[in-house]
Amino acid sequence: MIQVQNKVSGMLGLASKAGKICFGVDATCEAIEKQIAKLVIIAKDASENTAKKIEKLSKEKNIKYIYFGTIEENSLAIGKFNKAIIAVKDQNFSEAILKIISGGDAT
Repeated sequence: MIQVQNKVSGMLGLASKAGKICFGVDATCEAIEKQIAKLVIIAKDASENTAKKIEKLSKEKNIKYIYFGTIEENSLAIGKFNKAIIAVKDQNFSEAILKIISGGDAT
């Protein structure tokens, strides 16, 4: 699991440097509403209210979402602090992250 976390963190870091993510509840909700988000990552330790809000909106707009990592792990990956929600706005990064998590290897 540590290897998977490291690979996903690497992908999130690359996506962040490429400007292909947004984070935080407000920015992510906006990306979902505009259907810019291709994948939403909800930290496993995100607050219940936050997680439910993002999950509900993602379902309504038919945007994939996953529960992955902790707030600390995911925040570190994108070089930010205390970010429970990350939206990936690029289809290729989104697919690569899902492939890593599902056991495939995108590297």
